[in-house]
Amino acid sequence: MSNELARVQWNRPLGAGYHHLCLSTSEAYAGARPGQFVMLEVAQGPAPLLRRPFSIHRRLAEGGAHRGIEILFKVVGDGTARLARRDVGDRLALLGPLGRGFVWRDGYRRVYLAAGGIGVAPLVFLLEDILPQIDREASAVFLGGRGQQDLLCREEFTRMGVAVHLTTDDGSCGQQCFLTDPLEAACATKPPDVIFACGPMEMLRCVAGIAARHKVSCQVSIEARMACGLGACLGCAVEGAAEAGDKYLHVCMDGPVFEAHRLRF
Repeated sequence: MSNELARVQWNRPLGAGYHHLCLSTSEAYAGARPGQFVMLEVAQGPAPLLRRPFSIHRRLAEGGAHRGIEILFKVVGDGTARLARRDVGDRLALLGPLGRGFVWRDGYRRVYLAAGGIGVAPLVFLLEDILPQIDREASAVFLGGRGQQDLLCREEFTRMGVAVHLTTDDGSCGQQCFLTDPLEAACATKPPDVIFACGPMEMLRCVAGIAARHKVSCQVSIEARMACGLGACLGCAVEGAAEAGDKYLHVCMDGPVFEAHRLRF
């Protein structure tokens, strides 16, 4: 874990409030794992704003040398609005890599990834990492959003040679339904070895239910408000499943990635 000042390499608007941010970082991030996160300063100066948690979207390397990390975020409030205005060369306080990422196990070959909106952020990193070990023809990505503008990273997934299923609430792209509809149909026909998912809690609840019905292993990455990211403030508690023996879990330390059966949805 490193606490450092990271320099903004680029901060690119993607439309509809989404931004793609790249930060130069130390070698401490060369070992970051898919699903881990950082606590990032969003504004410089006297503004009393806490750091915000963001999933690591990608590691950046050139010529085999580590250069930095990428973050994908959406403007949803004052903090992220300020972050969207950071310029190339700005230095922001960065703490990480933090938390528990996705766990890869021997025997996984057919893999389904499910991402709702900005939940796609850690899944690009994950697929890039596991790509040499999966059956690409048997694996698939399920992307869902309110509209076409919320279906991010489609081209990246397609370039990796994995089937991409698109769904939107308004029917502007792909099927007009929730992503859990084609995901359940696929699980009923050809169940995967594992489902990796990230998105709104209601979506994750449905994904966990699908996995349970079809007896499929499932890991979910969840979001929570955090003040520290280190387990000190205890503000990111979520209720654990009684049958798993966990009364409360903390997203920053026990997660943000959990085996779905450990959570009480």
